[in-house]
Amino acid sequence: MARIRITPQIEIDEAELEESFIQAGGPGGQNVNKLATAVQLKFDLEKTEALTHAVKTRLKGLVGRRLSSTGVLTITAREFRTQSLNREAARERLFNFIKEAAVPPRFRVKTRPSKTQKKKRLDDKGKRGSIKAMRRSPPSE
Repeated sequence: MARIRITPQIEIDEAELEESFIQAGGPGGQNVNKLATAVQLKFDLEKTEALTHAVKTRLKGLVGRRLSSTGVLTITAREFRTQSLNREAARERLFNFIKEAAVPPRFRVKTRPSKTQKKKRLDDKGKRGSIKAMRRSPPSE
């Protein structure tokens, strides 16, 4: 079977993608009720060996409710009037999810403000407070 390269490190077997065609609503004239042009693309995240555990974990967070309780990712494409265009759209969406999940998140290095920054901030607050105090009406005696 053919293999599909998604990133330089990730390629999946085309046999892992299960496609089924369903009827789509919306515009399409008389053909909308006769032809099954919408595509449901299913990809089993639990069984695939093409993705590492870390990529699978990030992918599960990205896809949200598209993931079933059994670990099958389902993508439905129905924006076009032809099966071939919907098929390409569904595959493109899946590949974009995998590409996004393949990039590890950058961790933020916590930093602390320096003593001079803290002092400057407090001095500025004091100045601002004194300006506002000058605006107040004088206390009544």
